[in-house]
Amino acid sequence: MRKPNPMRALRATTPLALLLSTPALAQATAAPAASPAATEYPAAAAGDGATTNGYNLSRWAEDWRVLRDPAKRDDPIDRIKFIPIADDGQIYLTLSGEARLRINMTSNPNLRETPHQRQDIRRLTAGADLHLGPHLRLYGEVAHGGIGGRELGAPAATLRNALTLQQYFAEATADVGGVALGARYGRQEFTDGPNLLVSQRDNNTIRYTLNGIRAWARTGRFRLDVFDLKPTAYGDLGVEDDISDPARRFSGVTLGMVVPTQWFGGSKLYVDPFLWRRRNSVGTWGGRIGPGRRFYGGVHVWGDAGPVTIDWTLNHQWGNFIEQRIDAWHGFFAQTYRLGKSSAAPRIGFHADYASGGGGYGGRTLRNAYAPFGNNVYYSYQLSLTPSNLIAVAPTVSFTPVKKLRVSAEYQLTWRDDARDAVYRANGQPFTGTQNVADRKIGNVARVQAVWSIASRLSFTGRYEHLAAGPSLTKAGYASSDFVAGWLSFRF
Repeated sequence: MRKPNPMRALRATTPLALLLSTPALAQATAAPAASPAATEYPAAAAGDGATTNGYNLSRWAEDWRVLRDPAKRDDPIDRIKFIPIADDGQIYLTLSGEARLRINMTSNPNLRETPHQRQDIRRLTAGADLHLGPHLRLYGEVAHGGIGGRELGAPAATLRNALTLQQYFAEATADVGGVALGARYGRQEFTDGPNLLVSQRDNNTIRYTLNGIRAWARTGRFRLDVFDLKPTAYGDLGVEDDISDPARRFSGVTLGMVVPTQWFGGSKLYVDPFLWRRRNSVGTWGGRIGPGRRFYGGVHVWGDAGPVTIDWTLNHQWGNFIEQRIDAWHGFFAQTYRLGKSSAAPRIGFHADYASGGGGYGGRTLRNAYAPFGNNVYYSYQLSLTPSNLIAVAPTVSFTPVKKLRVSAEYQLTWRDDARDAVYRANGQPFTGTQNVADRKIGNVARVQAVWSIASRLSFTGRYEHLAAGPSLTKAGYASSDFVAGWLSFRF
């Protein structure tokens, strides 16, 4: 059996900013999700992320039933991907894991002229997926995060965590009248939406998870997903201090439709409208802390049409924060063009993104857009930018200079939407003082990433970024910064 290559999807991706977990870029080779088996809706679009050559960032979304045939289990790792418990193969266990060693180097951390920071990071995960027949499964996953280095400050629990139950849930499915029904309850990763709004944040050592229920109904062309979840508040000591956050709650509904493949001369396109609600009793804007309730109404259009790949999102946000009314907008538009027929052919493209701003420091209306838990390295590897009060435009290119090596690069120009409001970091906190600077230009970001697929389950990633601070930052006392990272990842 040819070993699945978990990094081939990354080599085929296009703009660099989409390189992390963007489902539209890997759907052409996606394998079916592990469950429910009855669904005919394309698994790549079912809201569990892309499964390519057997592997998915969310390990429970993998389907290793092909290894039910003992003749195809030709090495020790193949054997642990499908461990039959019952003779008919309907009850079986799948084991998974990852070991990642990573080094980050950052000059002027937090964009202050201070000694450089070095982070020596390790991630260890292990998961078990028990299928109790075709309609019931149990999944559990533990993770360890360690960190050393210099100028670390107080590492977050997503970087340093002795041991955590990263995921654990039960899932039941059924086929009723040709409609695939399912429900998943427990701690789980959630990626059903645009990557810039919801993501498991693989950049972290410990991934972003939520607690609660997600349920769905799917046919061949349509789907309906509903959910009610609370994020995990991680401690850093062990499994006992990781709790369901009582202050925050995320719930809503996402729809999905497969665009007829004959449109646009042959395509794999999907349209996903959504209506979500996020509640936070300890929200923060402009140094004020108080209750907030934010609704998201929008649509995500993504997929491939011949050589063109698109990932477009438009959403309006409304609600209230303390006494302020919320009225905000997000618009994310990424597109690439493949210069050849091969999946490894060079791609050129650009992304243009808008996140409204204003009102963060008081006023009648809060216009700052906010992503619930999006991909927080999309705009800055230093975690210095986020889609709030932000306008970004970036040409992109990706190519394969030699076999098994994929290189992606982009040059991003960024501005503030409202110069009377702050520049915001990836964690949503402002760069203090930027709200008092009149200039709109935040700066320019040059970045490059290379992914080398050393072997079927082993890869190395190198990443470099230079953030050239503009007047919005420099006039408030902030500086330019360089970021260099490399990590070796073994996944089984």
